[in-house]
Amino acid sequence: MTYEGGCHCGTVRYRVEGEPVHAALCHCRDCRKSSGAPMVAWAAFASDNFALTAGEPSVYNGTGQSMRYFCPSCGSGVYFVNEEVLPGLVDIQIATLDDPDAFPPQAHIQIAERIGWMTGTEALPQFERFPGQ
Repeated sequence: MTYEGGCHCGTVRYRVEGEPVHAALCHCRDCRKSSGAPMVAWAAFASDNFALTAGEPSVYNGTGQSMRYFCPSCGSGVYFVNEEVLPGLVDIQIATLDDPDAFPPQAHIQIAERIGWMTGTEALPQFERFPGQ
């Protein structure tokens, strides 16, 4: 199966084939700081199955071998490579897929660094849009 995705503005686009090695919600500080979110959803694929189809992403070396690729126009994080920890894999931010429902996360990882208030958030009130609308 082939899946496509890209950044918010469409400058950076990619295609990936096959099924992911894993799909997970990462709670590490590095992911939180780079995204501005309490966690990031990732799907890891064999690097050979990943190809850019448009644009040229910028790259930021967060820590050591952690290479974070993002759109130079809109700033959306798109994918991550760390040959030391995840050799031969590219981690795609699931939310950048054209069909983000294709790969529901199967695990929470790096929970040692999870923000304390994330525990129990499923019990918070939920609204289809905004409260009162």
